[in-house]
Amino acid sequence: MTRDARQAAARGPRLSLAVQYATRRTGLPGRARIERWLGAALRRSAAVTVRFVGAREGRTLNRGFRGKDYATNVLTFVYENRARRALSGDLVLCAPVVAREAREQGKALDAHYAHLLVHGALHLAGHDHERGADATKMEKLERRVLARLGYADPYLAQD
Repeated sequence: MTRDARQAAARGPRLSLAVQYATRRTGLPGRARIERWLGAALRRSAAVTVRFVGAREGRTLNRGFRGKDYATNVLTFVYENRARRALSGDLVLCAPVVAREAREQGKALDAHYAHLLVHGALHLAGHDHERGADATKMEKLERRVLARLGYADPYLAQD
């Protein structure tokens, strides 16, 4: 291993981040917060684009890629997830859905965005929640990462 490679490995995972605001919603997190949340969730270097969209684009993407005709809170598009390579993908968050869910669940909008970005980052890293055991493992990871970031358990009912 070259000296440069050893130094890069010692620094830990690198995050190359692009943020796109394709909607004019208030309360969208800024780049620094997004970088902090993703950095806490990812254990490997990654190139990630985070895109905030409105309901129309969110619905179109969910219908086109998942066959579900409604806007969902977060979509993860994985482009690269092979061992010893940087992760690569997009996280798309539908701002009106996220805001509605935060209100309905009695959560701070910031905390809900943190949770959904951590959730999406874990999908990018290969985690899934389709089966019970996988869901339990993924939720445990989400709780651990969010606790390190200072956020409450997102799966506890809010008063």
